[in-house]
Amino acid sequence: MVEKTFIMVKPDGLQRALVGDVITRFETKGLKLVALKLLLLDKPTAEHHYSVHAQKEFYKDLIEFITSGPVVAMVWEADNAVYIGRKLTGPTTPNEAPPGTIRGDYCLNTQFNVIHASDTVKNAQREIDIFFRPEEILHYDKSIRHWLGLDGLEPAR
Repeated sequence: MVEKTFIMVKPDGLQRALVGDVITRFETKGLKLVALKLLLLDKPTAEHHYSVHAQKEFYKDLIEFITSGPVVAMVWEADNAVYIGRKLTGPTTPNEAPPGTIRGDYCLNTQFNVIHASDTVKNAQREIDIFFRPEEILHYDKSIRHWLGLDGLEPAR
């Protein structure tokens, strides 16, 4: 089933020049980029996005961090996009993230973990709605679908 997921490269990822690698990993896997923004989060938007963590002790530091510099917000589309996004990203705690995942390859601690990835389809839609208006999400055909085996046809031999 085709889904959309929300992915955000956090300020540390942007400062460390990892945006291109993050995009490459998602593109190489076969996901389709349908929306992208470079922005500075204001405090109300950050608080809304991370409202599920409002009662946790790290919340204040999280809001301070995520508003400390630019982020890159993206919407990616694919069959099982949320699951794939989480697998590419790796667990939130970098020590638990295996090599080959974004966090496994680039992160040393949980506070500076480079990337946010939606954890459920419901949360993906909520997060997409925070950062993007419907008209900002593009609809287009990606010619590589055939070569990924996603259009029901076998690739030519």
